[in-house]
Amino acid sequence: MREHQSVMLNEVLDAVGGETNVRTVVDATLGLAGHSIEILKRHPEAFLYGFDQDAEAREIAAERLAPFAPRFEIIADNFRNIGLLKEIDGFRGADVVLFDLGVSNLQISEPERGFSFQYDGPLDMRMDAGDEESSHPKAEEVLRTAGVKELTEIFRDYGEERYAFQIAKGIVRHREHGGELHSTTELVELIRKILPAPVQRKMGGHPARKVFQALRIAVNDEMNALSEALDGAAALLNPAGKIIVISYHSLEDRMVKHRFRKWKEEELGEPNPRKALLPAEDEVEANYKSRSAKLRIFEKYEEDEKVEDEF
Repeated sequence: MREHQSVMLNEVLDAVGGETNVRTVVDATLGLAGHSIEILKRHPEAFLYGFDQDAEAREIAAERLAPFAPRFEIIADNFRNIGLLKEIDGFRGADVVLFDLGVSNLQISEPERGFSFQYDGPLDMRMDAGDEESSHPKAEEVLRTAGVKELTEIFRDYGEERYAFQIAKGIVRHREHGGELHSTTELVELIRKILPAPVQRKMGGHPARKVFQALRIAVNDEMNALSEALDGAAALLNPAGKIIVISYHSLEDRMVKHRFRKWKEEELGEPNPRKALLPAEDEVEANYKSRSAKLRIFEKYEEDEKVEDEF
């Protein structure tokens, strides 16, 4: 799927700014390079480093970024290793670090990736599924080996699923009776059997939605990766540099909010604006994915600004 609408693009470009001193940009979640292309258009002096662990996304991004060569470098790695940029010859710190979190439309729309409860496919959910050296377990393996306690914690902590215990217990019971789960459809059907019809009607959405989100986060160790990536980005940031984060669920947004608050207490910089930005109504109507997006911006102090604050 090559169709792509970049979420909150105008807000991201406004956050990057029109200053001529934007020289080095890091797109920690390159995807299909939608944000990166527009940033490079507006900042002809900028060089971009783009991280993505998805081989297919990197291939498409390379095609789309080709007109801007040699002003970019695509790095095949998890963004948790963003701090390794400091080891690249010529790297002089980042003026902008962008995160557009969550699963991409490319991944969701390909049934063989197993991310979507709407398509029949294998229970994979690894974002680096094309990498033969992937260290992540498939979702199928998690569902086959985890006990009730572990599955409950995954569904509750990563999916905020109210019926986490009931679903976890039902999955383990299914296993104990010789049942196996190999496809997304099988998992959806099992969840529908576990949850009573009145409960499903009250859920306000697809009964498997939160379970699929939770499994994806667990499989890819997303929360720990995000924590490491945020700290790595802060260490790369030049004075007056910005970290821009778009998140799509409360777990991510909460971590970003708390990390920005911590950095402010450490006098590294401050959120600007103080609260998260939300997509415009017309964007939500045109791009369904943007409905849950929140954008937060952290701006590092300039050196002289920090000195002034100390007196």
